[in-house]
Amino acid sequence: MGKHVHNHKHDHGNLKGRNLGIAILLNVGITVSQVIGGFASGSLALLSDALHNFSDVLALVISWIASKLTGRKQTARQTFGYKRAEILAALINAVSLIVIAFFLLKEAIERLGNPQDIQSGIVMILGGLSIVLNGLSVLLVMKDARDNINMRSAYLHLLSDMVSSVAVVLGGLAMYLWNISWIDSILSIAIALYLVYSSWGLIVESVRIIMQFAPVHVNLDEIQNKLISIDDVENIHHVHVWQLDDKQINFEAHISFIKDLPLSEVNKILHTIEQILHDDFEIGHVTLQPEINGFCQDDSLVRQEKPHSH
Repeated sequence: MGKHVHNHKHDHGNLKGRNLGIAILLNVGITVSQVIGGFASGSLALLSDALHNFSDVLALVISWIASKLTGRKQTARQTFGYKRAEILAALINAVSLIVIAFFLLKEAIERLGNPQDIQSGIVMILGGLSIVLNGLSVLLVMKDARDNINMRSAYLHLLSDMVSSVAVVLGGLAMYLWNISWIDSILSIAIALYLVYSSWGLIVESVRIIMQFAPVHVNLDEIQNKLISIDDVENIHHVHVWQLDDKQINFEAHISFIKDLPLSEVNKILHTIEQILHDDFEIGHVTLQPEINGFCQDDSLVRQEKPHSH
C-alpha cells in the first residue's frame, strides 16, 4: 500500500560489457604466453601467475554473463528478474580465488624442499608483460567496481594478478642477481596468502546478501524509534529487511495505528514512512501493511517463525 520509493542507480551496461570483453581478450593473451614461458623457464611463480590469469578469464566471463542476465526484464516467473546473478558471480569469483590460493600454497611448500633452476630472463619479461596488460584491464573495470559487487570481484582478480606479476618480476630479478631459486616458492606463498586476504571480505558480503541478512548500516531499533514517533502510529512489527543485490534494499513491515483512520490519512502516513526509510536508511523498495492496533496477536519487531509440523 502507498507509493513505492525506488532508488536505482542506472549504470552503463553496454560500456561495462565492452570493457569486460576487452579485459577477457587481454587475459587470454597473458595466460597463453605465461603457460609457455612457465614451462620453458621452469618457474612455478610464472605458472602460478598463469593459473591465476586463467582464473581471471573465467571470472571475467562469469561477470560478463551475470551483468547481461541482470539487465533482463522481470517476468511473472522471475518477479525479481535476475538481480542476484551478479551476487552469485561475485561469490563464485571470490571462492575461486581462495581455491587457487590453496593450490599455490601446496605446490610452493612442496617445491621449497626441492628447489629447481629457473631461467630468470623469461620470468622477468613475461611478468612485465602481465603487469602492463593487467594494468590496462584494471583501468577498464575500475570505475564500475566502485558501486557493483560483481565488477568488484572481477577487479579483485585483475588487481591481485597485477600484484602477483610484480612479485614474479622482483623474484626473477633476485634470481638473476643472487641466484637464489627458493625465492620463487616464497613469492608463490606470499601471493597465495594475499589472495585469501583480499577475497574474504567479498565472500562475507556476498553470503550476507544471499542469506538475506539486513544490511550492516540498517539499525532496526533506530527505524522503530523514528516510526513510532509519527502521530497515530502505535508500533511497527513483523519487519523484514534484506538486500536484493548490492544496491536495492527491500523493507516490509506491519504498521499498527492507534485508531481507525480514513484511507487517505493512512496513505499520507505510509508515504511519510517511505520517505524516512529512503532518506535516512537508503531503503528504496518499501511494502507496508497497515492495521488497527491489536489486529496481530504477536507484535514483536522481528517475528519468530514457528517450524512447520509434518
